[in-house]
Amino acid sequence: MSQYSTGELAKLCEISIRTVQFYDTKDLLSPTAFSEGGRRLYSEEDLRQMRLILMLKSLGLSLESIKGVLKSPAPGKILLLLLDEQLKRIDAELDEREAQKRAISEIKKNISLPEPIPVNSIRDIEEMMKSKKQLKKVHGVMLAIGIVMDIFQLFALYLWIFKGQWLPFVILMPFVIAMGWLMVRYYYKNTAYICPDCGTAFKPNKKEFFFAKHTPKTRKLTCTHCGHNGFCVEVANPETIQ
Repeated sequence: MSQYSTGELAKLCEISIRTVQFYDTKDLLSPTAFSEGGRRLYSEEDLRQMRLILMLKSLGLSLESIKGVLKSPAPGKILLLLLDEQLKRIDAELDEREAQKRAISEIKKNISLPEPIPVNSIRDIEEMMKSKKQLKKVHGVMLAIGIVMDIFQLFALYLWIFKGQWLPFVILMPFVIAMGWLMVRYYYKNTAYICPDCGTAFKPNKKEFFFAKHTPKTRKLTCTHCGHNGFCVEVANPETIQ
């Protein structure tokens, strides 16, 4: 059975030795053995796991998210789903670019003619320029609401602690709680999850959704279609995409 030193593992994965050591400190990949001199030794399984970590990282997952995926009973299936979603995003971007090229070519052709520019062509371009990924929009709204909530809470705490004014805290906290409830409701309404076992997109019940362990791109849920329990990939809810 092959064993690799830190340097050999780094070379095979085309990363630095410091990166390997960093992942060790983050409990993402620890050596399976040590030499008599105390050198870290990595196995073939460690090599495969390092490549999986790098692949997940290239998809934009944080280290904490990757740790959650690795602890899943089916990390390979989750990776395949993430790759499928990435391909869909790339295909959608390519289709959008091609549509933009066609619309721009049509406008250029009409500009050179005496006839007026077709209104539909202009509208098509405007719509394409305004379009964004639904899931990215959901996360953006969540971030904005979260920032406003933090500002209100910090402001109220500041007045209470440093100015002795507790009334603003009493007034603002119910409002902050209401904003939090609306944010969770919005998040739940606009997201769905793909089961890594059967590939079905589903919506969990609200209680499970709220209390489930999660990462920025996955959530540990029970599939309503096949009953599989594990980390499922988050996608935009098809019913709410405009």
